[in-house]
Amino acid sequence: MSAHPLRLAVIVGSTREGRFGPTVAAWFAGEAGRRNDLDVEIVDLAAPEAGTEAGTEAGTRAGTRAADAGSEAGSVTGKLGAADAFVVVTPEYNHSYPAPLKAVIDSHFREWQAKPVGFVSYGGLSGGLRAVEHLRVVFAELHAVTVRDTVSFHGARSCFGPDGRPLDEAVPGAAARVLLDRLTWWGLTLRDAHQARPYVTA
Repeated sequence: MSAHPLRLAVIVGSTREGRFGPTVAAWFAGEAGRRNDLDVEIVDLAAPEAGTEAGTEAGTRAGTRAADAGSEAGSVTGKLGAADAFVVVTPEYNHSYPAPLKAVIDSHFREWQAKPVGFVSYGGLSGGLRAVEHLRVVFAELHAVTVRDTVSFHGARSCFGPDGRPLDEAVPGAAARVLLDRLTWWGLTLRDAHQARPYVTA
């Protein structure tokens, strides 16, 4: 682990019963956790205070940091505010992204400002990419910087084995590495800029 790793929040955007998001997020957090320049935490919107079993497993595997439940640091707001960069794991619902994710995004402002956002999407034939395109516009309004490169799973449930890992890891693994490389570049650059001078929105 580097002396000052970038703090990455991996956000599980779906809260539906039977959702597949925690599986995808756990895999991606594991990929990110292999890097020594990232400090990874899963932020599960279905259980914002206590986390989830899937999130806990990913945290153990990826070496993520724990937050105290019930404290400001352990709240969604605290976790988002502490993060230097974000990856949103989202499905596609009706050509867009989940309403609970929209509610959390809209409930915060400064937490997103001048920070990079990457996307991991999943769904049917589209792989959730239409949800990602909608999210780009929303995050632009919040002064966040979205990373062009994405990871997407088409027919996601058939892409993963019972161990929670992709059946063919080569393609998504390579896409994850590119996304993380670009996200880390932006994250470190913008963090340095934040420390040098406050971000101005008006």
